Amino acid sequence: MRPVNLIPPEERRGSHAPMRTGPMPYLLVGALALALVGVALYVLAGNQVSERKAEVKQLKEEVATTQAQAEELSAFTQFQTLQQQRELTIGSLADSRFDWERVMRELSLILPEDAWLVSLNASASPSAASGSGESGGEVGGGGSLRGFAAGPALEIIGCADGQKSVAGFVTALKDIDGVTRVGVESSELGEESSSSATGGGEAAAEGANSDCRTRDFIAQFSLIVAFDAAPVQVSPTAESVTTEAPEESSESEGEG
Repeated sequence: MRPVNLIPPEERRGSHAPMRTGPMPYLLVGALALALVGVALYVLAGNQVSERKAEVKQLKEEVATTQAQAEELSAFTQFQTLQQQRELTIGSLADSRFDWERVMRELSLILPEDAWLVSLNASASPSAASGSGESGGEVGGGGSLRGFAAGPALEIIGCADGQKSVAGFVTALKDIDGVTRVGVESSELGEESSSSATGGGEAAAEGANSDCRTRDFIAQFSLIVAFDAAPVQVSPTAESVTTEAPEESSESEGEG
């Protein structure tokens, strides 16, 4: 037979006792767990905020300290900038200057014994050469060729023992460091000069002082030596250096 429990449900004990409170205890436990998790998250968030605030405060202090140090060192920074600017200025000035002293020294070394100079004009630009006024009154003077040399150039007037010596001098001029080309404005022997000078007394008188052809075989030349590759800033106010060679002694004129 099937057993029947005759004890009222409210008085039963053990596993057969019915749930009197329902699901409320579980809901309460779940709510408490959620509250605990929320409190834990809140505490963690608060700790992180505090740490971030401490870091921000520390960074502000470091920024203030760095700014104070930068202000103390600003004078040195300005001095360094000024020094660099002066170095650049000095460097550009040094590059824009042409070493005429070296050119004159090398010219004296390559000048042959059978050639001598009457006039030497060194200019940094054609405008400086035109302002010197030295090439206008001399024979040839390199004036027409000087306009084709935009950079530094030498305008040379002199004499040599014949055309062969003039050609040798032109070749020797190319050995000067920096010379890019040598132009011959004129090269005339004494016979050619004397025949052309008979046309007018005034012209012959003007050319007598500058004419170094004391013999028929002596050739008077006019050359231009160009330094086209020189790193020089051409300026309209560039100075020109002009030197005059000493006249031949009466001893050389009396020979022969």
